[in-house]
Amino acid sequence: MPYQEEPSYKGNKLFGGSHLETIVPALFRKLNIPYERERLELPDGDFMDLDFLRNGNHRILVLFHGLEGSSSSQYIKGMARSFYEQNWDVCCVNFRSCSGEPNRLLRSYHSGATEDIDAVMQHLTTKAYQTISAGGFSLGGNMLLKYIGEQVYSIPHSLKAVFAFSVPIDVEASAQQMAKPSNRVYMQQFLKSLSKKMVEKSQLFPGSIDTKGIHNIKTFPVFDDRYTAPLHGFKDALDYYTTCNSLQFLPHITIPTLLVNAYNDPFLTLTCFPIDLAKQHPFLHLETPKHGGHVGFSEHLPGGIYWSETRALSFISSFCN
Repeated sequence: MPYQEEPSYKGNKLFGGSHLETIVPALFRKLNIPYERERLELPDGDFMDLDFLRNGNHRILVLFHGLEGSSSSQYIKGMARSFYEQNWDVCCVNFRSCSGEPNRLLRSYHSGATEDIDAVMQHLTTKAYQTISAGGFSLGGNMLLKYIGEQVYSIPHSLKAVFAFSVPIDVEASAQQMAKPSNRVYMQQFLKSLSKKMVEKSQLFPGSIDTKGIHNIKTFPVFDDRYTAPLHGFKDALDYYTTCNSLQFLPHITIPTLLVNAYNDPFLTLTCFPIDLAKQHPFLHLETPKHGGHVGFSEHLPGGIYWSETRALSFISSFCN
């Protein structure tokens, strides 16, 4: 069965430990990628910006970033470069409000906004690509796994395989995990960015958002209960978490899918390692390295090729010509 307890990634001897494996690649990797930007107009009047690497290939990889990331995130750039050099076109999606420009609507993106993933997929089917593959990281990984598992959309026949790294498939448990003191530095950065956007939204939509005391919020459950849930049609944070976690949709996946979650990922709980399911699932390939941190997986210096990139390319190549 497609479960690999001891994958080939053995960690990074230069900066071992979950936090260094998470932080060093994010801060010290600097890749310059010559994207071409295209604006995708959405049915509800909003937009998402798509950044492409194109060279006339017949196949394309679509990448979805994590919370408050973008096509400029180094893990997106690294994966895009690796596939582009192996004769793939690449589309790096910027979720609503993540491309450097506020989106037009009061709503934004969230862990379960699979309608936006479907909009991208349907857009790509209008182009001359014979084969589509997709990859997601963290929140973007949860969205992608939910998309292919919930069986709501007409998934393109050209979508042949999917990979996802560092995915909080149990959204509620991960939100609680992030509230722990050991994750305070990440929590502060996320909430700083999210709160800034919320203040901007309150100025664009006067009277729609109460931002009083927003900078005193310390955890996702409080922020999501006050802002994310009501702005996106959920009753409260718990309703948001239970509706949007991809764990419940994994049994219904019918596309070859690689999920890689490191045991030392500081954002994840044991419920994010669906080992029993993977052992009997015909399409879910689960790998659980002991090391890697959160969206890390750097084997050597931060600027090199990452294990996650070679692993994703190997997996996708097994199913896509």
